Amino acid sequence: MIWAIGDVHGCLRSLEKLIGQISPKDGDKLVFLGDYIDRGPDSKGTIDFLCSLSKTVDCVFLRGNHEQMLLDVLDNNEDPYRWVINGARDTWRSYGNMQNILTYEEHMEFFRSTKYYHIEESVEKTNGDIERYLFVHAGIRPNVPIERQDPQELIWIREEFIFKRHNLDCIVVFGHTPLEDVLVEKDKIGIDTGCVYGGKLTAYCITNDKIRQVDCTHV
Repeated sequence: MIWAIGDVHGCLRSLEKLIGQISPKDGDKLVFLGDYIDRGPDSKGTIDFLCSLSKTVDCVFLRGNHEQMLLDVLDNNEDPYRWVINGARDTWRSYGNMQNILTYEEHMEFFRSTKYYHIEESVEKTNGDIERYLFVHAGIRPNVPIERQDPQELIWIREEFIFKRHNLDCIVVFGHTPLEDVLVEKDKIGIDTGCVYGGKLTAYCITNDKIRQVDCTHV
């Protein structure tokens, strides 16, 4: 089974419960769509959990705009203002302060190794269909081949993607934009259901189209 998991935003308890519901077995794959940090109560604990999980489960970690903001500041010395207005202080608090993050080498390697997108070719679904899936944090620019996409748009785009057909030969699974419930359309599946805002944390199985959800536990 291949599961996609939406934006966690430091909601560790919800993440733990969701993984418990999925109960991944040998041969399963978990594709996390990014935004593991900021806004929620335990960004550090979330990264600890994901690093540990990846040692026993096949995991793919995509980069969200929040991981990009962290790297822009800590690796590239950019002004932290944009990160601050998007919830950075909650992450700093969980680590003690911003500079402490740099001392967690495993965590920094985790952030740096995240991918902008992931493709699963020729997924055989339980109903017999064969589909191609593209996993990305925010979405894609319609009508632009994936190899020519701007990485910034892959982690920031919203309406230009959500409200248009993208016309690529795949189904795009994305997070980033909080929705009241899972969005399932012919060419896209949106699974950020606003956990950190009091909604739910969602996992979507592309193999059989099953959905698992847990409520936000800290709001």
